[in-house]
Amino acid sequence: MKEKRKKRHLRVRKKIKGTSEKPRLCVFRSNKHIYASLIDDSCIPNRVITTVSSLSPEFKKMVNDKSIHGGNIKGAEIVGLLIAEKAKQLKIEKVVFDRGGYKYTGRVKALAESSRKGGLKF
Repeated sequence: MKEKRKKRHLRVRKKIKGTSEKPRLCVFRSNKHIYASLIDDSCIPNRVITTVSSLSPEFKKMVNDKSIHGGNIKGAEIVGLLIAEKAKQLKIEKVVFDRGGYKYTGRVKALAESSRKGGLKF
């Protein structure tokens, strides 16, 4: 399964490039957590502009309920809202979505849709 995801990710990454005006919103998910990063591919090496995850302090401040964590859809929605909020603070409105080789369902879809609700344009 991991090899198939890597192949899908390479196939997607051939077509996607992030710039400083329109960075790449990259998603990584594990069984317990989910991570979202804004990356500028125009510099060498690639520059990570900002990152939010289900381990970050902002996420833990928003969530008081133990049933919401990075391994479920509600946690992914919160991470999507947080990355949109951070992007607005950095005056970033448009991004290129990189699903990281994952299928566009479940937590990845929830993160993408909530970041759109937060104000990001794909």
